[in-house]
Amino acid sequence: MITSLAITDFRSYSAARLDLSGGPVVLYGPNGSGKTNLLEAISLLTPGKGLRGATASEMGRREPGEAMGRPWGISTTLDTADGEVRIGTGVQTMGPSARRIVRIDAETAAPGRMLEHLRPVWATPEQDRLFSDARADRLKFFDRLVFAANPDHAAAISNYEKALRERIRLLSNEDVRPDPLWLDALEARLSEAGARAAVNRVAALKALQEGIDARADRPFPLADLGLEGPAEQMAQDGADESDILSMLGEGFARARARDGAAGRSLFGPHRTDLTAIHREKNRPAAEGSSGEQKALVLNLILAQTARLAEGTAKPVLLLDEAPAHLDEARRAALFDEIEALGLQAFMTGTERPLFSALEGRAQFVSVSPRGFDV
Repeated sequence: MITSLAITDFRSYSAARLDLSGGPVVLYGPNGSGKTNLLEAISLLTPGKGLRGATASEMGRREPGEAMGRPWGISTTLDTADGEVRIGTGVQTMGPSARRIVRIDAETAAPGRMLEHLRPVWATPEQDRLFSDARADRLKFFDRLVFAANPDHAAAISNYEKALRERIRLLSNEDVRPDPLWLDALEARLSEAGARAAVNRVAALKALQEGIDARADRPFPLADLGLEGPAEQMAQDGADESDILSMLGEGFARARARDGAAGRSLFGPHRTDLTAIHREKNRPAAEGSSGEQKALVLNLILAQTARLAEGTAKPVLLLDEAPAHLDEARRAALFDEIEALGLQAFMTGTERPLFSALEGRAQFVSVSPRGFDV
């Protein structure tokens, strides 16, 4: 559990500290008061860009007239089964080359090591229509769920995306004919990382579907999930990873001329789509209302956090504008499940009465531009 959170020159905060009791936390206050900034700070206690997808140079606080944000830092204290652990992250210099530094118990550490202690999982208002929005957003959402349970997946995706960028840079260069040997080497790296990512996704999908099916008695709609992509389809059919790798290698080689002309890669696991069927209605989730889609997403996230709760690195649930689009019964059910799972959850909303079912069971924090009132 997170027992304290301190931030310096991050977003709207010059300096702030929040001491926590370890259970559910409700952050309430008017729009623009800094609630989401606190969630974003916690989301950065894991590899990646956090819940807003911002770069490190975009997160520093700026005073009026300052062209560039200031160096920023986030530090937290965790109460774990092995005792107290301190995690900090931030940047020391700003600009295009700004890079995050991670320290665990005052020692510099690789970002992936944060997953040994904490695994934030989040839902934001942007995901309220996840199944009807852009395919790339659904895949990014699903990949975050995958590497929350399997940290190696983050490395596979990172390696894949880096090789993908290098390949399209070569293919799109009209002044220089790309070296076939160099393309072969890049596509071998692409295929290896892509095959590993596809296998990871299919394994995670199976575990998530089992988790969703086990929640049939909950007041949230059930989704039947799927992955649409040739590599994932092969993995679902039981193909070996080496066979998926070979298929991808051949596909990338065939797509060179087309990808070069298009200026983007039109083949590969980055074009996979996450699909969902609303089981009760037997209709695509994309056809549902914002409330239905949000309920489906929350059920998926709760199934994932229940799965992660069995491990050593505990999940922390971040729900931005948690009550939005949920009726009173589902809000109460969400709060009950968070408590039953023993989760530390941070939830935001504009008004305290929206969380009335959590009175006496959660720590309420009033957030304003001036600071906190606990």
